[in-house]
Amino acid sequence: MAEFMTGLKRTHMCGDLRITDVDREVTIFGWVQRQRDLGQLIFIDLRDRTGIVQLAFSDTTDKEIFEKASSCRSEFVLGVKGKVAERSAKNKDIPTGDIEIQVTELRILSKAQTPPFEIVDDTKTGEELRLKHRYLDLRRRPLQENIIMRSKIAKVARDYFYENNFIEIETPMMIKSTPEGARDYLVPSRIHQGKFYALPQSPQIYKQLLMLSGFDRYIQLARCFRDEDLRADRQPEFTQIDMELSFADMDEIMEINEGLFKRLFKEVLGKDLATPFEKMTYNDAMENYGSDKPDVRFGMKIQNISHLVKDSDFGVFSSAIENGGSVRCIVAKNAASTYTRKEIDKLTEYVRGIGAKGLAFVRWVDDEPACSFKKFMKEGELENILSEIGAEKGDVVLIVADKNSVTLPVLGALRLVVAKRLDIIPNEFKFVWIVDFPFFEYDEESGQWVAMHHPFTMPREDCLQYLDTDPGKVIAKAYDLTLNGTELSSGSIRITDYELQQKMFKALKMTDEEIEAKFGFLVEAYKYGAPPHGGMGIGLDRVTMLLCGAESLRDVTAFPKVQNASELMSQCPSEVDTESLEVLGLEIKSTTEE
Repeated sequence: MAEFMTGLKRTHMCGDLRITDVDREVTIFGWVQRQRDLGQLIFIDLRDRTGIVQLAFSDTTDKEIFEKASSCRSEFVLGVKGKVAERSAKNKDIPTGDIEIQVTELRILSKAQTPPFEIVDDTKTGEELRLKHRYLDLRRRPLQENIIMRSKIAKVARDYFYENNFIEIETPMMIKSTPEGARDYLVPSRIHQGKFYALPQSPQIYKQLLMLSGFDRYIQLARCFRDEDLRADRQPEFTQIDMELSFADMDEIMEINEGLFKRLFKEVLGKDLATPFEKMTYNDAMENYGSDKPDVRFGMKIQNISHLVKDSDFGVFSSAIENGGSVRCIVAKNAASTYTRKEIDKLTEYVRGIGAKGLAFVRWVDDEPACSFKKFMKEGELENILSEIGAEKGDVVLIVADKNSVTLPVLGALRLVVAKRLDIIPNEFKFVWIVDFPFFEYDEESGQWVAMHHPFTMPREDCLQYLDTDPGKVIAKAYDLTLNGTELSSGSIRITDYELQQKMFKALKMTDEEIEAKFGFLVEAYKYGAPPHGGMGIGLDRVTMLLCGAESLRDVTAFPKVQNASELMSQCPSEVDTESLEVLGLEIKSTTEE
């Protein structure tokens, strides 16, 4: 039977004890990492979230305590009193390795069955089993350190914004469903049957209304929800460090956020960041890196060779250019030994899987470079191409020909794959602001221009003349902050002019009825004096993932969802009883065919 902790009050954490604590009487609590019974000696490694300390039991230990120690097994929960002593056999691998606790009182607070996997730092247990027993997985030191790191980041962010006169305000979790780019999670109303609340994809509308309400600097660690396909850096629910500022332009908002990251990296990682961060236009990012969240820690920029091959006899190149596309390449320096013909074939299959029709290449091993399209080249053409793109013996050139909407993102993705394989990405942090985003993008399926951002984003003043005549020329006052190829945050200056907002809605082909139904209350608010304002939202989960060096958001989220948006431990989502559905006026219809 488990004992009680009456009379025991913790004085120290397991991982905090050091040689300077020798002869001190301490009380600690924790889980048994392992027990070693050597007959006349018993050692127990006791673990809490701060680390491990060794408990020692010998022939001088009270017999009853010694017998209890002998019965302890992995994951038993113990309460311990004792005296700190210097260890004879020291362990340099742990911070507490110079000392041990000679136990004078031992209580078994909870016994444990043998867990389904060993609680060790470097586990080889499959993720699915660990997620089913997440409460055990979270006992492992790497995950505990990640969760603690997340807590530190949240604290630093709050402290920073408080010091800069921001006010923390909570916005509703059940809101009106409005279009924000992803599907909403819907909550049926019992009182208003047939109507639904939505869980917020972001606090966007409310934080703008707070600016209209006179709270000129707002901050919130906001929970957000998006019903979309998952991947390593996406969860259906996530936390956003959300902010909005009145009477501020883009430069001021960027400066505020650079200050936040400078503070974060100093206090959490002990690193000094150089500011201001690099700025890059959306067009330059796409042209050079094939992505609006470029990883600039290494070179291998995309190069346009269309002008060099436009008269080529190679139909793949010439037809791509004739159809309004381009021929582009990346040069992988000193890659010929790594990328054999067989390996290049694998890259070809990879690019086909992400939208390209194929992959042309030049592999320069011998004096004469091997080229997949050499028979179509005239005398001196290949040499001219290699000279202009800076390719040399030992390099591999990878080429994609297609419309720009294919060549750029495909080569952008290929660039990352190749860099990882070549191990040329430095272990450093490179922030980049992406600015001058197009306001609209052309949807080839519908044949219409659609907004790249939410409909409250302000266009640049010098582009307003093109709203009706040439939407492709309209540039948004929007900005993203990226780090090492990951988008950390997105923001914009907002429209506050009632007439301009109406014009933007019309440009997005919204009817008066749609505008009123979806945004009527916000449009009404603009009529009563709206201050110029802008803001952004930073993904707390993604920031934590990058600072921890984690590979997935699941590694920095206490109870994450898997790819099908289910949570394996509690097995949600789950069915509910018929009575609960009837109260809501809902009925589940089977989607399976009879």
